[in-house]
Amino acid sequence: MAKVSIMGAGSWGLGLAMLLNNNGHDVKVWSVFPDEIETLSVEREHKKCLPGVKIPESIEFTADTKYAVEGAEVIVLAVASPYTRSTAKLFAPFVKEGQYIVNVGKGIEEDTLMTLCQVVEDEIPAATVAVLSGPSHAEEVGRLIPTTCVIGTHKKKDAQYLQNIFMSDVFRVYTSPDMLGICIGGALKNVIALAAGIADGLGYGDNTKAALITRGIAEIARLGVAMGADIATFTGLSGIGDLIVTCASMHSRNRRAGILIGKGYTKDEAMNEVQMVVEGVYAAKAALKLAKKYNVEMPIVEQVNEVLFDNKKASEAVKELMLRDKKIEADSIEWRE
Repeated sequence: MAKVSIMGAGSWGLGLAMLLNNNGHDVKVWSVFPDEIETLSVEREHKKCLPGVKIPESIEFTADTKYAVEGAEVIVLAVASPYTRSTAKLFAPFVKEGQYIVNVGKGIEEDTLMTLCQVVEDEIPAATVAVLSGPSHAEEVGRLIPTTCVIGTHKKKDAQYLQNIFMSDVFRVYTSPDMLGICIGGALKNVIALAAGIADGLGYGDNTKAALITRGIAEIARLGVAMGADIATFTGLSGIGDLIVTCASMHSRNRRAGILIGKGYTKDEAMNEVQMVVEGVYAAKAALKLAKKYNVEMPIVEQVNEVLFDNKKASEAVKELMLRDKKIEADSIEWRE
């Protein structure tokens, strides 16, 4: 049994708390909002984030940052990407040398273009930082529905230790040394999911969505490889796996926001309607900046940015994607004749 602290009491933090508690670990959940902690402690349910999921009495809630961090063998950082740095900065003074921090958020910091793991390493250099990602909606993990993810670390022994912490008969965990690729796949799939949702909102069909998923992973992989990630990562759980589930499921806040945008909502109206952080909106600008920095062609990302921030009609964006210059599908395959 390990002592695990979840920093963040949203849907993903609580879903993982349920999983880790079921694995027999001593679990604390922290939130920066004392009112949220009080409500969760009394009602044992987050009616907004995970309605209907009853939280066992064995899971402890606290708003005391020092109490949450000190003594924890594993800290799970489960806050929305815009708050990763500020949260890491908040609990950094209490982290001991080598303490594990597993980042489960997905995003790119817009100003620095750092992955969230790089942000945590920047703020808490003493920690051993890891990333957990994959096709894993909190709504299903919290109900202990079978799910598979990948955990990335710099050292093999750390990955194996954390694999044992998270793995169970309903949560299968693979390991990988490619932390960069896992972070890139997890962040940018949200941008493609916005595009898939927009297509749904416009009334397009399965053909359109399949095209966006397939060409979307091609864009993500091109950028990831240019940044130094391994191509194999993007064919795996944190690449195509996470992209499929995010583009196809109504659990996905990015897809839901995209549907609304496709129906004519502005990005702000869509985000207000979803009532949760829509990570793809924050990642879109960063993705475009990275594409320009590494000279990588990312037409879907470009069009999503124009729809989100330049008031471009979604239908016009789709038309531009369809009428781009003719291309070969894979440059690495050569003609025999």
